[in-house]
Amino acid sequence: MTLLALEKLEVAYGGIRAVKGIDLAVESGETVCLIGANGAGKTTTLRAITGLVRAAAGRVRYAGEDLGRLRVHEIARRGLALVPEGRGVFPQLTIEENLAMGAYARKDRAAVRADIDHAFQLFPRLAERRRQTAGTLSGGEQQMLAIARALMSRPKLLLLDEPSMGLAPLMVEKIFEVIRTIAKEGVTLLLVEQNARLALETSDRAYVLEGGLVTLSGPASSLLHDPRVREAYLGE
Repeated sequence: MTLLALEKLEVAYGGIRAVKGIDLAVESGETVCLIGANGAGKTTTLRAITGLVRAAAGRVRYAGEDLGRLRVHEIARRGLALVPEGRGVFPQLTIEENLAMGAYARKDRAAVRADIDHAFQLFPRLAERRRQTAGTLSGGEQQMLAIARALMSRPKLLLLDEPSMGLAPLMVEKIFEVIRTIAKEGVTLLLVEQNARLALETSDRAYVLEGGLVTLSGPASSLLHDPRVREAYLGE
């Protein structure tokens, strides 16, 4: 089943077209990555999906519904969650309070408590620091918290924007280990990631975005061995 479909999506900032009519699909249960250079339109695409910017043309369909006229909170309540570039945690709140904010729209308190416990199982480091304010965490710990908070809404589709940015290699490994675990638990993932090799190794399918256009797409394993991808994004 196609969970997400972008149809000729265009996004413009002023007179500049950042995304130029792309088609993209994510099937339920898949992990799909979007790779490309800085300024290619990757983050803009995620922001258009979640309603943070409006499409100039084309459509965003989620579970068959056109999201174009919905507000950001209405889109979120349909089961989409975005972990933004830069993490966006609440620095003055504790880890537990940040997680509770991720479940603000839920009424099932017992299940929320169980999901907080599950988040601490995924991220033991957060469990150790549960009463620590988020602003005092390292960058990697904040990334863990941002992912855990997004999961508190029980998303059907999780959008991740540059989860490895600025992190030490060991922390990147831990983050992607959890991403793979989340995928195995049945969450559909759309991943924007600067580390193209890691993104392709983690994903089922992939799209290459260049200058606001999709220039390549296909199984992630095929793109991992594509000479054009290897030269442009894998440093070979």
